[in-house]
Amino acid sequence: MPHAIRLHQTGGPEVLCWEAVDLPAPGPGEATVRQHAVGLNYIDTYHRTGLYPLPLPSGIGLEGAGVVEAVGEGVSEVKVGDRVAYAGGPIGAYAEVRNIPAHRLLILPDAISFATGAAMMLQGLTAAYLLRKTYRVQPGDAVLIHAAAGGVGLIACQWAKALGATVIGTVGSAAKAELAKAHGCDHVINYSSENFTQRVREITGGEGVAVVYDGVGKDTFMGSLDSLRPMGMMVAYGNASGPVPPLDLLLLSQKGSLFITRPTIMSYTAKRADLVALGAELFEAVVSGQVRVEVNQTYALKDAAQAHRDLEARKTTGSTILLP
Repeated sequence: MPHAIRLHQTGGPEVLCWEAVDLPAPGPGEATVRQHAVGLNYIDTYHRTGLYPLPLPSGIGLEGAGVVEAVGEGVSEVKVGDRVAYAGGPIGAYAEVRNIPAHRLLILPDAISFATGAAMMLQGLTAAYLLRKTYRVQPGDAVLIHAAAGGVGLIACQWAKALGATVIGTVGSAAKAELAKAHGCDHVINYSSENFTQRVREITGGEGVAVVYDGVGKDTFMGSLDSLRPMGMMVAYGNASGPVPPLDLLLLSQKGSLFITRPTIMSYTAKRADLVALGAELFEAVVSGQVRVEVNQTYALKDAAQAHRDLEARKTTGSTILLP
């Protein structure tokens, strides 16, 4: 029987259980994927702790890459033998083999390995919708990207630089600052020793940035608003430091008629046509070399609990994969 990581209760990493599971034949519209690599993402910890509630028991994980082993009735998007990758759900990627709706699968170009495919899909598609849809970065824009040495950050910084932006990134250590500089950041701010809002104003000659991409949440939120130019866009796409408290909308007018959005990859890829278009942009950026995806940590899938511990302890950089 194949194995998967299952959740029977929420809590710390110790609630991740490695279990044998029954896998039925793929149903109508489904494909069975033998996974070669699975991606690790911060949102997985939100599902594990219950911040984002799941009906229990449940699988966990949102992205992977592998080979189609079987297809159900009515499937036209993929065929047996195709190399595929996916992100964004449904939940259950931490598995050796799984069934998944075929309309969520993208054909993985031969030039991209399974490891890279699994590492880049959720973070890369997130960067794709942030930079190309939520706020479409233009040449000459100044942008602020928090957690610039994280998985989304490293991809977004390289991509924004390739689009002609002035890229300002924040990090929490000197080592992460060097990593961010090597991946497209024109200016790196260590927010553990510098006031990032003050530094952004200095870098931009007092104007502020066109957009802030903030996956950190509570700890950076107000400083992010204060880093924007008038009518700038605050994109709050994650809460690594905790959820943002309720906001008085009058603050947005007082700080310069700001825009704010709380996007999710699920909304931006709900229609297959949008998923395929964003995937094509991402694959082109990676294959062309504009964006390098670096797998900096690898764990056995059965050791997912340790991977979660290291992720939450900020011991990881860039992308991490789990190998079935």
